[in-house]
Amino acid sequence: MSEHRRKPPQPEPQGGSRAATRRAAQQRPGRGAPGAGRDVPTASPSVPYGEPAGRADARRSTQRGSGPRGRGQAGRGAGRPDKRLINYPRSDKDGWKRFMPSWKLVGGTALGFFAVVTAGAGIGIAMVNTPNPNLAAKAQNNVFFWADGTQMVATGGSMNRQIVPISKIPRSMQDAVISAENESFETDKGVDPMGIARAVWNMAKGGSTQGGSTITQQYVKNTYLDSDQTLKRKVTELFIAIKLGVSAEKDDVLAGYLNTAYYGRDAYGIQAAARAYFGKDCEELTPSESAFLASVLKGPNLYNPDGGIGTAATPQANTERARQRWAWVLDREVQVGRMQKADRDQIKEFPKLVDSEMARGMSGQIGYLVETAKQYVMKTKDIPAEKMALGGYQIHTTFEKPRVDALVKAVEETRDDFLDEKKRPDYDTFVQFGAASVDVKSGAIVAMYGGPGWDKKHFTNNANTIGVPVGSTWKPYVLAAALEYGTQNSNGSGLSVDSKYPANDLTVINNRQGKPLTGSNGKPFQQKNESSTPYGYVTLNEAMEKSINVPFAQLVFDVGHSKVRDVAKSTGILTESMDPDNTASFALGTSTPSAIRMADSYATFAASGTHHEPFSVTKVEQDGKELSGFEAPKAQRAMDNAIADNVTKVLENVVQNGTGVKAKKLNRPVAGKTGTTDKNKSAWFVGYTPELSTAVTLFRTDPTSADKKLMSMNHVGGVDSIHGGDIPTVIWTEYMREALKGLPSKEFPEPDDIGVTADASGAPSPSPSVAPSPSTPPSPSTSPSTSPPVSPSPSGGGKPSCKPWRVCYDPTTNGGTTSGADNGGVNGGGVNGGAANGGGVNGGGADGGPTGPPSPPTGKPGRPGGITGWGGASTGTTAGTGG
Repeated sequence: MSEHRRKPPQPEPQGGSRAATRRAAQQRPGRGAPGAGRDVPTASPSVPYGEPAGRADARRSTQRGSGPRGRGQAGRGAGRPDKRLINYPRSDKDGWKRFMPSWKLVGGTALGFFAVVTAGAGIGIAMVNTPNPNLAAKAQNNVFFWADGTQMVATGGSMNRQIVPISKIPRSMQDAVISAENESFETDKGVDPMGIARAVWNMAKGGSTQGGSTITQQYVKNTYLDSDQTLKRKVTELFIAIKLGVSAEKDDVLAGYLNTAYYGRDAYGIQAAARAYFGKDCEELTPSESAFLASVLKGPNLYNPDGGIGTAATPQANTERARQRWAWVLDREVQVGRMQKADRDQIKEFPKLVDSEMARGMSGQIGYLVETAKQYVMKTKDIPAEKMALGGYQIHTTFEKPRVDALVKAVEETRDDFLDEKKRPDYDTFVQFGAASVDVKSGAIVAMYGGPGWDKKHFTNNANTIGVPVGSTWKPYVLAAALEYGTQNSNGSGLSVDSKYPANDLTVINNRQGKPLTGSNGKPFQQKNESSTPYGYVTLNEAMEKSINVPFAQLVFDVGHSKVRDVAKSTGILTESMDPDNTASFALGTSTPSAIRMADSYATFAASGTHHEPFSVTKVEQDGKELSGFEAPKAQRAMDNAIADNVTKVLENVVQNGTGVKAKKLNRPVAGKTGTTDKNKSAWFVGYTPELSTAVTLFRTDPTSADKKLMSMNHVGGVDSIHGGDIPTVIWTEYMREALKGLPSKEFPEPDDIGVTADASGAPSPSPSVAPSPSTPPSPSTSPSTSPPVSPSPSGGGKPSCKPWRVCYDPTTNGGTTSGADNGGVNGGGVNGGAANGGGVNGGGADGGPTGPPSPPTGKPGRPGGITGWGGASTGTTAGTGG
């Protein structure tokens, strides 16, 4: 067979022996095989006849490249250089490796980024200006206006600022601040990288920005109080801090910080703070005083012993925090080597603070009004105290000067006639008055009485105080809950005011399951009334009229404590002010709402169940622009109008025939409730007309004491006990007469009949009434008297022998008890009561006063309902005892 027809040999199977592979490689030119470089063609049976050897080699190389062992070389595109500036994705790699950057690319990118950041930072640092403490300390006044637009007072601003050099700041103050705020201050470069990382991370998560942690950063921050908390501002602060860290002297930075920091008490800067807290120049500060001021820098709202904004910033809580922080700062100075241990051991007493100087220019009620409005603004717009202290706000309030003056006059005239501290120093000292008046239709606070005044060193606002139990003024909430939700005996229907409840003194109170409560003595708990009168079973209307404790102590279990709380909350009572215990005393007034909240809550009844949150500011302007958010709060439906109107009807009866009879002198439709607590520690009257709701409270406590403990008012004013139906009601009446002068008298809405009559367990079944025989004349004992009531005997020039606020027995009066006092429990009270003469949950005093003859019934019988009240933190344990 000819050569050209010879069948070529079959190629060796893929994956042949290593020897065959090695021989094939040796036959390729240029790989160091024998004969490489020689121009000697080799014959191969697989090469087509007449094909040059070079082409055959190329073809074999190509065929090999398509196989598994040649894939990498073909993929690299050998001989095809990449002309791109940045070889990414990489052309010399295959698959996922194409997207793996080379070390050159990574290094170049990092170097470029660093160069850009460095250049940007350099430009930013060069462009920013360093802070000027003199400019930072400048501020304007805050101007407050009465409701009619006339100016009340201008306060704050630049009156309390003074820049001092570092030479005037004692070394003890410098050491205290550096130890507490920035131990490495003297060696760092003005920034804290870890602090910056925390701030950036926090902002990246959407949280609030964090302030600078170094003294330098805090100094810079103080110059931007008028700016928003944004990333741009933080970057700017960072550039300034870096610039200061490399260009400014540490003494200048420290002095700048101490001269611009806010210390509370409206004091910016160390000199103002030294004057505000210690009444001395800053260079006279002792190490103990310096440690205190360094402590306040942690946050004046929480560390100023005067108290601050929020429920956690009470004077007591702030004082305790300040003491702990003060001790920590002193110990920290020893730890970082800025104070000797022996010197620290000599400092044992917390420094004595002078009275706040905030009273300057704000005498009388102005201080309380300004502080109330200022806190409302700060809360509404989330403005920090240090920014508010810089001033520049024009604040228009709801306070009406004529009504404020009328309230002050009513309180002071009654107080001067009632108290004599020189004659009765053991009893008449520390007696406190508080009052607030709210517009029924809007919730606007039109008047307040907070105390003698800031200028008299009385800085606690008695109109907004917490910790004073409200006594029997809480009973309308229990009744309103019964009208709305009913009891286990009413089959889910609201209760009627005609429902009867046991009222005898020392009646055993049952829980919701009908089992007797257990007293502290282990025996069934018996609720005490103020009076031992055997009332038997009475309607809820009569129980409210005479303020009998037993019916409401039982009713609160039949309705449920949570239901009462819900109703009270719907009228504006704060949850934190309510007694959290589910005791019988809860129904009798162990909760502690403020006068402002009580007046606003009762206004819900007056407005037929519509609630308005109390407010004190109508408009705020800054830099000529009006700030948003100060519109009157929107009305909220708290309860059905029929329930609220029935509550009003019942409380009208309290004034006409019950414990609040002294308010009848207003000669207008009035609804209200008296209240007194155990041992006469507080007395209240909360009442309203269709236009205005006002609460008046009386209590006794030392305002300078640490615990503000309530003291008994027995024998105050020369009388055995003080009741809500006496002095508080007289003050209320005198104020309302002036406040409503010139306004037409309006009637309350006539309530609809609601609820079902569902008597308490054990109540006797009603027996049919027997009509008198026509031939039988009525008994003389039951016929109405035609003789006029006996007036108190005049003495001394025809003046009545009984002061308007005194409890004087009138044998012709029919309302209340035989003594005219409210029927509060002297010895009864909460679940743990039962012991004789018990205080706290065990008892209470009496409220009331003489009552006039009952008015003839008109229209439908009143139905109790609705809920009212505001509460502060429940600190008292006294039970409401009546009236």
